[in-house]
Amino acid sequence: MEVINVILAQKVLDIPVSYWLLSSTLLLLGLYLRHVMFRLLHQSITSIAKKTATPLDDILFSCAQTPISWMMLLIVFMGSIHILQPHGVSWQWVRFSDRAAVVISILIIAWFLWSLVGSMEHHFRHRAALIENASLNRQLVPFMARILKIILLVSSILMVVQNMGYSISALIASLGIGGIAVAMAAKDTISNFFGSVMLLLDRPFQIGNWIKTSEFEGVVEDIGFRSTRIRTFAKTLINVPNSLLANMVVDNIDAMPKRRVKMRIGVTYATSPAKVQLAVDGVKAILVQHSGVDQEFILVNFDEFEGSSLSIFIYYFSSSSDWADYLQVRQEVNLKIMLLLESLGIEFAFPSQSVYLEGEARDLARQNLHKGDCDNE
Repeated sequence: MEVINVILAQKVLDIPVSYWLLSSTLLLLGLYLRHVMFRLLHQSITSIAKKTATPLDDILFSCAQTPISWMMLLIVFMGSIHILQPHGVSWQWVRFSDRAAVVISILIIAWFLWSLVGSMEHHFRHRAALIENASLNRQLVPFMARILKIILLVSSILMVVQNMGYSISALIASLGIGGIAVAMAAKDTISNFFGSVMLLLDRPFQIGNWIKTSEFEGVVEDIGFRSTRIRTFAKTLINVPNSLLANMVVDNIDAMPKRRVKMRIGVTYATSPAKVQLAVDGVKAILVQHSGVDQEFILVNFDEFEGSSLSIFIYYFSSSSDWADYLQVRQEVNLKIMLLLESLGIEFAFPSQSVYLEGEARDLARQNLHKGDCDNE
C-alpha cells in the first residue's frame, strides 16, 4: 500500500500521478458515455422527427449530428484536462487549452450553421421549383444563402481573432479610417450589389428566362452579386453588370402567357368574291378547330386591295408560349391553309408587273403609227 501511495505521489510535469490516472479514467469514461448519449439522442430525436410532417427538423438534426458529436468530445477532453490542475497549481497548458477550446467551439458552431444554410438552400430551391410563381424562387434563395454564408464567415473569423488574444477594435477602427477610400474604390461593386438586390426584389426576370434588351438577347443563367450571366443564342456568354441591367428596358419573352401570330396571305385578282368568302370562312374554321390555337381572340378578314393581290388578314395566338410549340402550331395552320386554298382552286398571288423591252416597244409604236396613217386615208 505504501508503494502505491509513493507512486501516486510522484509528479510528472509538476502534476501528481494520481491526477493523471483520474484524468485518464474520466477521459475513457467520458468517451463511453458520449457514445451512449449520442446513440440515445439520435434515436429519440429521429423518432420525434419522423412524427412531424415538416422536413425542417430532419434537416436540422442531420446537420447537427456530427457537430454535436465533436462538441461532446471537446467537453470530455476539457474535463479531463482541468482535473490535471490541482489546488495551488497553475499549469500554463490548461490556460492554453481553455482558449483553444473556445476557438474550436466557435469553429464547430460555424460548421453547423454553414451546413444548415446549405441544406436549407437546397430544400427551399427544390420547394420553389415545385410551386409555380412562388415568392421563394430559384434566384432569391441562393442569393440569400450567399449573404448568410458571407456574414457567418466574417463573424466567425472576427470571433476567432478576438479569442486568440488579438483586439478587433483596432481593426474596426482602421477600417473606419480607410472606409472612405475603400468605398470610393469599391463604388462600382457596391452599385452592382444594390443592382442585384433590386433585380431580386422587382423580379423582372428569373433564371432560365429568355430576355431581350436593346444590346443583347439570350437566356439568364445566373444572377450574382456583381453581374448577371446571359447565354446568347450563338452560345456565347455575356456578363452584364447588375447596376446597368437594373436600369435597362428588359423584354421578358418567357413572361408572356401565349405567342401572337400576325400575317397576311394574298390571292390573285382572278379569285371570285364567293371564293374569297369561302377562303375566309375556311381559315377561321381551321383556327377554331386547332387545339394549339388560343380561342379567346381570332381575326380572319379580307381587308385590302393590294397592288397585285387580294389580301386576307390573319391574327391569332398560340396556346403555349414555348417557342418550339409555337412554331409547330404555325406550321400546322399554314399547311392546312395551303390545302384549303388548293381545294378551292385559289392561287396565291405574288408581286408582278408588265415589262416591255426596247425593241418590242419600237415595233409597237410603228404599228400604232402605221395604223393611224391608214385611218387618215
